Amino acid sequence: MGSTVALTAIATGAVPAVAAPAAGPDAAGGPPGDALRAGLRAITDAGMPGVFAEVRDGRATWRGAAGVADVTTGRPMMPHFQHRIGSITKTFVATALLQLVGERRLSLDAPLRRYLPEFATAGVTVRMLLNHTSGINDYDHVVFGTVEGIERYQRETITPVELVRIGLSQPPTNAPGERHVYSNTNYILAGLLLERITGRSAEREIGRRILRPLRLRQTYFPGTDRRIDGPHAGGYVPWVDGTLRDFSVYNMSWAWTAGALVSTTADLNRFFRGLLGGELLRPAELAEMRRTVVVDPTHPDAAGYGLGLMGLTTLGGHSWGHDGVVLGHQTISLHSPDGRRQASVALNATHYWVPGQPDPIGAALFDFLAVALGTPSGAAGTSAEVWRQRDGAARDVRRGPLSAVPGQAVLAGALPGTAGSGRVGEG
Repeated sequence: MGSTVALTAIATGAVPAVAAPAAGPDAAGGPPGDALRAGLRAITDAGMPGVFAEVRDGRATWRGAAGVADVTTGRPMMPHFQHRIGSITKTFVATALLQLVGERRLSLDAPLRRYLPEFATAGVTVRMLLNHTSGINDYDHVVFGTVEGIERYQRETITPVELVRIGLSQPPTNAPGERHVYSNTNYILAGLLLERITGRSAEREIGRRILRPLRLRQTYFPGTDRRIDGPHAGGYVPWVDGTLRDFSVYNMSWAWTAGALVSTTADLNRFFRGLLGGELLRPAELAEMRRTVVVDPTHPDAAGYGLGLMGLTTLGGHSWGHDGVVLGHQTISLHSPDGRRQASVALNATHYWVPGQPDPIGAALFDFLAVALGTPSGAAGTSAEVWRQRDGAARDVRRGPLSAVPGQAVLAGALPGTAGSGRVGEG
């Protein structure tokens, strides 16, 4: 998702941390367990209801959680939960398409019309879909342009073809290849492309090519089933009526191959370890995936976007990964170039930050990632800011897609353990 958000901090006080088991000893050279536990608590202290993570350093693994999965019952967050991973789905889709490139069934620089003539857009190539330089506009600001739309598509199914037609009906954001502008429509087209070439559903093809070979047993497309299969947290958004609304039950047809996957932090780390370690792509195709375009011209060296893969240059030297935001669930997964150092983090609230206002949750999150990836204190700032500001729509783990909602509302009740209540406001 990704239009402008207009929702402020969830709470003014701290959510008490709830201890969860951490796997793996604090062995020499392994993840720093005490610092990681403190980092998760700092995220909940800043106002996030709950958070969980898996961090790896070589063969040493640390898992932990803090805060609550359910703000009503106080049920604790746990590190094994399933979670909607949003746009990290794009990395899976790009990987499957790059496998087709390696099989010589797809050309990255071929025009889109060669494979999907019904959606031909002059000058747009397959590569431009995958690195978001096509200029094709996003559908989500239309689908989720109103509160009514958000509530409608919680239950209603929308097809990939309908999503593409909405995106194509909007004015282009730029000339093809001119610049990077993030658009979910690109990856709905990528899913249709995968189906057209293979003759199988995108879900089946990603399962056959990625999920089963890597034994990612907790990762799946939910289809139109609104409920997450396994244990999971609520997904909270400060709503216009002043309440915290749980959107964890939602029809994800609107996201499909742009962001519908459910996974776990352990499965995400296994996926990126396999991807960056050469288990899924040949060296030539992995090199294409890592061939980036500038995300923010004002900070050209801070971050780049490849083919479904984002690169940051200040979190642990250089990190590869992606983030994902859907209503109520947000995830970020970052990894060293060789996949040895890994961090995947999941949080259970979104749309709480107003541009120009302090963002203590985001600051605490990137501090945690800095510790997890071995970055010196304070070194994450530029990349974190670029990640947040990419394409001007701030599509990141600290800010999501809702359109501005007129008026303001005070939350009906503070989160458990908080001193006050947050606000939902106009952006």
